[in-house]
Amino acid sequence: MSFSLDIARLAAAAWLAPEARERLKQLRFRDAGHGYDTFGLHPDVVAFGEMMLTPLYDRYFRVSSYGCADAIPASGPAVLAANHSGALPIDGAMLWLDVLRHSSPVRVPRAVADHFVPMIPLIGTLFARGGMVGGSRGNARVLLESGELLMIFPEGVPGIAKHFRDRYKLQDWRVGHVELAIRHGAPVIPVGLVGPEEQMPQIGRIPIQVAGLPFLPITLTPLPMPVHYHIHYGQPIRTDLDYRPEHADDPSAVREASARVKAAVQGLLDAGIAQRQGIFA
Repeated sequence: MSFSLDIARLAAAAWLAPEARERLKQLRFRDAGHGYDTFGLHPDVVAFGEMMLTPLYDRYFRVSSYGCADAIPASGPAVLAANHSGALPIDGAMLWLDVLRHSSPVRVPRAVADHFVPMIPLIGTLFARGGMVGGSRGNARVLLESGELLMIFPEGVPGIAKHFRDRYKLQDWRVGHVELAIRHGAPVIPVGLVGPEEQMPQIGRIPIQVAGLPFLPITLTPLPMPVHYHIHYGQPIRTDLDYRPEHADDPSAVREASARVKAAVQGLLDAGIAQRQGIFA
């Protein structure tokens, strides 16, 4: 792994833009004593990830970002809650880089992944080095208590697996993100991702498991299309102020808070779709 880190460090130094390297020097990193943080994040791999994703972000998906700097707090625990779609989790990668670029000081969003993602060979390890964590309550608790920024897709796999006819219709909205936010005093920031729903239209799936994946998608295109991504951040929902920690154990309060977040995300999607000039524009 040290050799791999050397490669990541050298590649980022050679090909990552100087202003990006300078910006990433702000990155807060808690070394657990062996070069990584408790969950495996390493700054060199974060820089390598930005280097690898930049061509997709800038030239292929031409990401437009709205309101990130105003929505994300400079410090302290917070939860990003976004819609999920596109057959492949490219939307998560673009949101990760968008936050990395526009938060000040720089914050790495800790993507909370479904249980099968860390089990994918090589990919699971690489994602962990960039900040991803397995979706357990214990992981989320430790991160929020440490003042980290979580990135959660409350639709989970049903969101990324939705049929093309159901695009921009939020699927079953899990409540765990708000239960965690209430319990640990963290605001929830709604995010609407417009564009990824059309990147790789899904028309079916093959119910077989490969390398930990729960199914294989059947899509109209073999590769994602160069749709224009629009990432909209809403005003933080102050679950840290509007609820007390004990409300995390009240199902009605948790459902109410979750409904507020879902409505905010759907509102961002509806407004974003109305504003854009076209799928590729």
